Amino acid sequence: MASQTQHIRTMHESIRQRPETQRKAHAIALLLVLVFLGELVFTVHRQSLTWDEGDHIYAGYESWRAGDFGINPEHPPLLKELATLPLLAMHLTAPQRTSPVFSKNEAYFNGRSLIYNNGGLEAANRIIFRARMMAAIFSIALATVVYLAALELFGSTAALFSLALVVFEPNLIAHGAYVTTDMAVTFGIFSTVYALYRFRVRPSLARLVTVGAAAGIALALKHSAVLLLPITLGLLVVDLIRPRATEQRMQVLRIYAAAVAAAVVIGLPILWATYRFRFSAHPDGGMQPGLGAYMSTLHGLEPSVYALLARWHILPESYLYGMVDIRVQSVAGQSFPTFLFGQVHAHGVPYYFPAAFVIKSTLGFMLLLLVAAYAVVCRRLAGWQRLSFLAVPPLVYLLIAINTGLNIGARHILPMYPFLAVLIGGAAVSLWRVRRAWIFVTLLLLGWHVVSATRSAPNYLAYSNELFGGPANTHKYLTDSNTDWGQQLISVRKYLDQHDIHDCWFGYFVQPSIDYHAYGIPCRPLPTANSMWTDQQVDVPASISGTVLVSAATLTGYEFGSSILSPFQPFMNVRPVDTIDDGVFVYRGTFNTSLSSAFGYFTRATRALAANQPEAALHAAEQAVAINPDLMQGQVILGDTLAALHRDRESAVAYNKALVIAQRMEPSAKADWISTLHTKLSALHL
Repeated sequence: MASQTQHIRTMHESIRQRPETQRKAHAIALLLVLVFLGELVFTVHRQSLTWDEGDHIYAGYESWRAGDFGINPEHPPLLKELATLPLLAMHLTAPQRTSPVFSKNEAYFNGRSLIYNNGGLEAANRIIFRARMMAAIFSIALATVVYLAALELFGSTAALFSLALVVFEPNLIAHGAYVTTDMAVTFGIFSTVYALYRFRVRPSLARLVTVGAAAGIALALKHSAVLLLPITLGLLVVDLIRPRATEQRMQVLRIYAAAVAAAVVIGLPILWATYRFRFSAHPDGGMQPGLGAYMSTLHGLEPSVYALLARWHILPESYLYGMVDIRVQSVAGQSFPTFLFGQVHAHGVPYYFPAAFVIKSTLGFMLLLLVAAYAVVCRRLAGWQRLSFLAVPPLVYLLIAINTGLNIGARHILPMYPFLAVLIGGAAVSLWRVRRAWIFVTLLLLGWHVVSATRSAPNYLAYSNELFGGPANTHKYLTDSNTDWGQQLISVRKYLDQHDIHDCWFGYFVQPSIDYHAYGIPCRPLPTANSMWTDQQVDVPASISGTVLVSAATLTGYEFGSSILSPFQPFMNVRPVDTIDDGVFVYRGTFNTSLSSAFGYFTRATRALAANQPEAALHAAEQAVAINPDLMQGQVILGDTLAALHRDRESAVAYNKALVIAQRMEPSAKADWISTLHTKLSALHL
């Protein structure tokens, strides 16, 4: 162990450089960080509110104003509170909660009201921008820590190389200033692993305290920071499998045990501090439904563990509720729809995140990653300790992400990028020492990375590399937060003004959670999956003429689990006349919207049947199938309504018509729906 520690110290000393060289490197690093900040400001100042931001802003503001942590419990409060700190001086009028319950819909709509009902659009833009700039602190901090980590591990040249990769990484820029937790937890996880590395190579009390503090901050940023535990276990396993004496293995175990203990002893109080050291989520009581009822869908040992943590107040109620919510989503994620390579899947697919990484990363970055792999295999990049701390965390994170089945964006694997950037920087410089040709190769690939990202500005969210046609074509392969997350409304308004369009229709991904009318967009709405989920009734004629706008995620129909279930089928094979911000498509002409019209009656029938009004439901369902019998949901709700009225033979006719439509579905959706419809048929008394 002593010889290994001495080797590490010698290695670190070998990469130290003259003070003047270090000062120059620091100056360049500062310039790069300022460039990063400029990219973030330039990008978000022209973007409208994205899907999750209103929810987070409302939750953060209410935690300050009312001490309420039961709003949006699926995310801890640190990022949300920091982002909304500058809003306190604005003395905003917050909408009243209808009841102290956990309701995502209520949080979204109250967030919308908080932002847009406090002085109009100009004030809303100020609210959003101020919150975003505070959230960007974590992105700037991430860039800084990446530089410091690479500086310590590989020297100033490698540190600048790694920092440049981060500063011009389109996925990090895209999410870098949103009031969401993805970049914040990326900072938290990377900083904690870096702190653990420093404690591992040179244990000290100060470094141990740093590990605990970093872990606590990470846990307070996003629940996925709990993945630090399997990451740490992975690092421990790699550490232990190296040949060494039993005494040395015990020393390694003690080091990691101390780090975990610090995370508990120091990290948990930091987490509790963000909840004001209060167990109850709401200031006036617990969550409704209670934690036990909410986790009733979970099985095995999990519910008992959560119950034990709650009984002994080991973790705050809101934090536990969020952990359960993630697990509930993960279970549901196995059946949550996925859109990949132009195909809708009714469930998550295991290759989604590897594919998203390949599509959304620059070709320069991926080729540099191959160069790094070459350097490791050829042993040009020495130091197994450094390599394990840079390679194990992204690998563990990716494997766990693959298993979640919640395939809605490459943002869920952002924590991989800083580790890989540092690894690439170290590999590049190590190869430079072997052959000068590597300098030109790696700098050329870095330049490609920078140019590719910059060419996509300011639409970084929709970035895809040249192999997939760039941002204008990303929607053909991926959707949701990869392309279309509610960010285009400012540009849509400008487009309509420039073309003097005042009469239009709009099928928008986030409507009505974010109301595009707040941006002065005069279009009438078309029904979407989100309008159905939020119980918004949208009625449309069977045919419309003029300008129609459809956002990319809506166009895919993926949220329905099958394109056959989407009312936007008539637009899927029509070439748009224009595209706004690589995510909103413009059509002009006369269009058959009978599916959308029938969809409106389907939602009416569904609501009536749920309210135990079968006659009203039957009337609406019959109108739905009369307008367009190919709307599968219409046939299903007609069958359900007839079954409720004990008209089983007629119900069977409707279900069998739905079975015919189901045959046209994608394989996974077809299997699900055929099974569901056969179950419905078998329940009839024929």
